[in-house]
Amino acid sequence: MAIHEVENNPTMAGQVRLIENIVYAAEDGEALKMDVLAPWTQRSGYLKSAPKPKPRPLIVFVQGSSWRRPTMGEEIPQLVQFVHYGYVVATIQHRSSLDGHPFPAFLKDVKTAIRYLRKHASEYCIDPKRVVVWGTSSGANAALLTGLTIDDPRYESDSYTNQSDQVSAVVSCFAPTDVTETFKQADKVPGADLLQICLFGTDPKQWQAKKKEMSPLTHVKEGQQYPPFLLMHGDQDQVVAYDQMVKMYDRLQEVGASVEAYRVKGANHERDFWSPQIYSIVRQFLDGIVKQGDGNDKED
Repeated sequence: MAIHEVENNPTMAGQVRLIENIVYAAEDGEALKMDVLAPWTQRSGYLKSAPKPKPRPLIVFVQGSSWRRPTMGEEIPQLVQFVHYGYVVATIQHRSSLDGHPFPAFLKDVKTAIRYLRKHASEYCIDPKRVVVWGTSSGANAALLTGLTIDDPRYESDSYTNQSDQVSAVVSCFAPTDVTETFKQADKVPGADLLQICLFGTDPKQWQAKKKEMSPLTHVKEGQQYPPFLLMHGDQDQVVAYDQMVKMYDRLQEVGASVEAYRVKGANHERDFWSPQIYSIVRQFLDGIVKQGDGNDKED
């Protein structure tokens, strides 16, 4: 039998590069990191003779962590598909409330990561005008707050202050939108008593005001311009009640914001929520906002 032949791949088309442990900031002596998923053809200095690729929309992904330090790699196997469909993806860390970083530290960190990526857009072949944020659980709480408090000085760190934390769209999966209600289910949230002290301080008299500030529902205001929102939540969620999404959907509609919402039938928190259909819904939503006019559905 003859030896088979295949062509080589000089442009590395269709190959995804994982750039790990990029330090985007140092807060309180802690290095904050992110991983970036991008096509190999967009590697800086690689294949200089190849045509320069077009800048791509960026997805900033915040993994749920009960407001501890997120695990960056948990969703990477699934997020790779978005690179094949024309995106760059960054999964980011933020500081842990359990390590002495109360609210709004995690929110400041997410916004800092967005500003870092915007500053380094050319390095990762990102289009700085097309940045979206996607979060799950506590990460979705951070994503919603990011979209509702764009360039708010209360939540800005000292890093990359000449850049904006503006986003073009927000994807929220099973988010705590009313933090007071979330902690009423304290018996279902592991370590909830300690977590409240770490997030809101040692004086319980101050907790209610801080829970209100940390609730995306309270940030939705009349007369404001907001990015489009995609909300998704399991109707059997035992950690964050499904009606929190319904209330957020209703409130965004009341103020005229662009919002889509999906009930995932029978799904609990995280676990059986995920499916190929969920990723397809997210991709179609984002494509309609940040890839209009690109002319390409699937890209290398």
